[in-house]
Amino acid sequence: MKLARRMSRIGTESAFEVLRRARALEAQGRNIIHLEIGEPDFPTPKHIVEAGKAALDQGFTHYGPTQGLPELRGAIASYVSRTREIEVGPERVTVVPGGKPMMYFPMLALLEEGDEAIYPNPGFPIYESMIKVSGATPIPYRVFANGSLIDLIRAKITSKTRLVVLNSPQNPTGSVIPASDIRALAELLRDRDIVILSDEIYSRIFFGEKPLSIASLPGMLDKTIILDGFSKTFAMTGWRLGYGVLPQWLVEPVNLLIVNSTSCTASFTQRAGVAALEGPQDDVDRMVAEFQRRRDAFCAGLNSLRGFQCPIPEGAFYAFPKVTGTGRSSKELADALLSEAGVACLNGAAFGEYGEGYLRFSIANSLENLMDAVERIRAFLK
Repeated sequence: MKLARRMSRIGTESAFEVLRRARALEAQGRNIIHLEIGEPDFPTPKHIVEAGKAALDQGFTHYGPTQGLPELRGAIASYVSRTREIEVGPERVTVVPGGKPMMYFPMLALLEEGDEAIYPNPGFPIYESMIKVSGATPIPYRVFANGSLIDLIRAKITSKTRLVVLNSPQNPTGSVIPASDIRALAELLRDRDIVILSDEIYSRIFFGEKPLSIASLPGMLDKTIILDGFSKTFAMTGWRLGYGVLPQWLVEPVNLLIVNSTSCTASFTQRAGVAALEGPQDDVDRMVAEFQRRRDAFCAGLNSLRGFQCPIPEGAFYAFPKVTGTGRSSKELADALLSEAGVACLNGAAFGEYGEGYLRFSIANSLENLMDAVERIRAFLK
C-alpha cells in the first residue's frame, strides 16, 4: 500500500525526537540536562488545577460546543480586548485543543494549490509543514537579516500571496517585532487580499517592549487570525488548550473543520482556562521574572564560550546563539553536546534553512542546571 502524496510534504517538530534520544540515554544511566523542549518547568498554578478538578466533579466530562464553552469564549474575548487594547466579542473566538490546530485549520480553509504563504525562517517548523500539506508554496523570510522586517516581507509578496505568518515574541530567536515594523506591515497589507496569522502564544513572556498585535491597528481585525493559548503563559502544556480570534467570515469554516476532526475541546480543561484568565496572575508574573533572571545569566555564560555569539532575547524562553565560530555544523554540534556533554538542545537548522549555524536552548530549566550546562559545553569545547 502507498501513502498519499501529501505525506511526503509533511514535516515534524524535532524537539520531541531529541527528547526521545535524551530519555534513551537517561535510561542507560546518563545524566542529561534538558534544554530542548519549549515547555515551562513551573507547575500549573494551583487555582487552575483546582478549577479543573472541580469541573470533573461537576460533570464537565462530556461533549461541549464545537466553538468552545460560552463562558471560556467570553473570558477569552475580555482577556484579548484588555491585553491587546481592541474590542473583541466572543463570537470571534474559537477554542481548540492546543495552538497547532489554529495554524492548521485556517491554512486548510484559506490555502490551495498555486497560493503562496510567507512565514518566518528560522521559525516554528509547523508553519512550513502545514503550508505544504495545504498544497500551497511556503515562502520564507529571514528573521536574521540586514534591513527591517517590513522590507523583507515586502520583497516576498506576489500576486499569489494569500497568507503572512507573524510570530512575536518569536520561537526560536526570542525576538520581538518592533511596534514600528508592525505598523508598517499593517500599512503594507491592509488593502491587499492577504490574511495575517499572528502567532502570539508568547505574548505575556517579554522582557522589554510589550509586543504590539497587528490586529489592534485600524482595519486589521478582519484580516488577522490571533493564535494564542494557555500552554506557555500558564504552564498548561499538558492541558491542550488553545484558541484563535478570527475574522468573522472565517469562524464558520474553521468550526466546520473542527467538526470534521476533533469535534470539540475537552470541557473540564476549558473550565480551568476560565480560572486561568479570570484568576490571580501572580504566578505568571513570577514565572516571567524568573525567565528574565535565567536569560541574563545563561546568555552571559554562552557568550563566554569560545565560538558562541548569543544575542539577548527580548521575549519567550529561548536562547539562539550563533555557533559558526566552533567550526561545526549545527546538527553536528547539537548531536555531540547530547551524546558527549549530556546537554540536550536543538539544531538551529531544524527551524529552517536560515537556522543553520545556530543552536536553540530552552531556558525552561533551573538556573543551576543552566549554568551547569554552560560548564559542560565549555569542557566539551576544550
